[in-house]
Amino acid sequence: MTAASEILRALAQRVADDLPASVAEEVVLTGSVSRGAADELSDIEMLVVTREALSLDDCFALARGAGLADVDTWGAPHRVARRVSGTHDGVPIELIWWPRDHAQAQVDAVFAGEVTSTADALAHGVALRTAGLLAVWQERLRTYPPDLAAAQIEEAALRWGGFAPAGLLTLVRTDDRLALVEWIVDASLRVLTIVYALNRVWPPTTKRLAVRTGALAVKPDRVAERIEQALTEPDPGRALAVMTELQLATVLLAPSGPYLDRARTWLTAAMDVLRSRRLPVSERDG
Repeated sequence: MTAASEILRALAQRVADDLPASVAEEVVLTGSVSRGAADELSDIEMLVVTREALSLDDCFALARGAGLADVDTWGAPHRVARRVSGTHDGVPIELIWWPRDHAQAQVDAVFAGEVTSTADALAHGVALRTAGLLAVWQERLRTYPPDLAAAQIEEAALRWGGFAPAGLLTLVRTDDRLALVEWIVDASLRVLTIVYALNRVWPPTTKRLAVRTGALAVKPDRVAERIEQALTEPDPGRALAVMTELQLATVLLAPSGPYLDRARTWLTAAMDVLRSRRLPVSERDG
């Protein structure tokens, strides 16, 4: 555990202790601090599970009572979930407030196929106060069902096909960089969904990507570095080629399925199109 993690974890425990147990029955530390990987830039992220849904004003008041200053909220308003940000001793803190039934519904949604970082956050969460809920969720999350993995892979491959591969060339116009970046970002997220599903690992956030993917057994070579290269490469043709190579390398690792098989064929054809237009394509992946 890093020194920053120890300091931030102690502060998180103080905040949790100052939340009334009659309201907050489960307080879970998440993010880099729960993993022991926090650094000087890290904030504190916590999930607060309450017996009943609270108003945003109630959450503000409870956060202030736990020592947070400059409280505010972010994101679109939600029916029952609340997001409260603030600082404590100068440290940024984010509190996510879920009533118990909503928390359970979020875990259920993971097994229904919803792709979020919720499962990863809970699987690596640390209980600062518990009524036993986190232990139950973590036990359930120990198993990544194979049928769920197969469905995630198929869904991720869905967009890669169904139109002429030559259509990709519209993304390399010098005045269409935003469209290219949108495609690369979407493709990167789909690549990562497939990679995590292949390894039966709950998908985390995209932060610290090299570290998160480094220990995975099944993945394309240099997956994090190639995503970074595609996003930062100034030449549009080269950026598209790097990402297309990575997409193809990823689907070649995955088991057969209707959309996956179509993606293999389509991406192979896309590589041929890029080569035929003499765009800078390497020979690493085909």
